[in-house]
Amino acid sequence: MSRTRPSGRLLRIGLRWYPPLLCAGIRVTRICADLREIDVQMKRHWWNANYVGTHYGGSLYSMADPFYMIMLLENLGRDYIVWDKAATIRFRKPGRGTVRAQFRLTQELLEDLRAQLRQQEKIEPTFVTDVVDEEGEVVAQVEKLIYIRRKDVA
Repeated sequence: MSRTRPSGRLLRIGLRWYPPLLCAGIRVTRICADLREIDVQMKRHWWNANYVGTHYGGSLYSMADPFYMIMLLENLGRDYIVWDKAATIRFRKPGRGTVRAQFRLTQELLEDLRAQLRQQEKIEPTFVTDVVDEEGEVVAQVEKLIYIRRKDVA
């Protein structure tokens, strides 16, 4: 059974209220209509702090987990299969206060991915996102390896 994707508006609402993000205290603060730019933030609360009172690492990772896969699915279109394949997170300094992350796709990047997929069966690009604190210093860096292939390739 094939599942239909929500409309852009519904997806934007859904991301703002998605329980894994909401329960971690992660707030989607900005989503462009074309889903090529998403900004998120997380304030430190008792429920997303670790034993020593800084941001819990799992919550920092959750800030970056779903976005590139969703953005690529929506921007590449229905002719492509897109999955998260692997991820790493590197903690650079303790996160205190409010932290933020930004996700961006450019038209040039999307065209490049499509061009690669005309030449190759599948590709696995890596996307890197910095989680920064209120001073703009990197608290954590998340790398997401995304699997992409055309649906017409067996």
